[in-house]
Amino acid sequence: MSRSASGQATRPDGGTTMAEKPELDRVDRALLQALSTNARASGAALAAEVGVAESTVSLRLRRLQSLGTVRGYRVEVDLASLGVSLQALIAIRLVKHDRAEIDAFRQQVPHLPGVLSVYHMAGAEDYLLHVAARDAEELREFVLAHLTGHPAVAHTETNLIFEHVDGDGWNKLVG
Repeated sequence: MSRSASGQATRPDGGTTMAEKPELDRVDRALLQALSTNARASGAALAAEVGVAESTVSLRLRRLQSLGTVRGYRVEVDLASLGVSLQALIAIRLVKHDRAEIDAFRQQVPHLPGVLSVYHMAGAEDYLLHVAARDAEELREFVLAHLTGHPAVAHTETNLIFEHVDGDGWNKLVG
């Protein structure tokens, strides 16, 4: 573990530890709330909503990004419009908890075709993958090609997703 320029603890993969939290004041929290509504809002619009100067918004956003509080901005694509209509959650149990195998698996999995999210879990299963595929055959091929033959994987269980709704409850935690 090392320290970033901001003094925050960082893991070897570049992420920050959960134990150390940056101090966020009213302006930081108001900016996060405003961005949760519209991440494409202009600096002027954010400044008006938060009640600070546009230069303050710019400085605060750079600070929140350097602290890792704001991790990025992204586009959300309707996968069905691309012909990708099937999503699944795949629970994975590892063969053993060897650090080198876990690290290798963790580095490889997010980059497999169709992987939307990777969750490292506590409990009976070690990982949960959120994946997308065009159809059941493509999903089956993903599991066979990338998971069942992987030396670190002991067991998989695939659950189809019928509906997915994004939650916005995180912004109530900003308060």
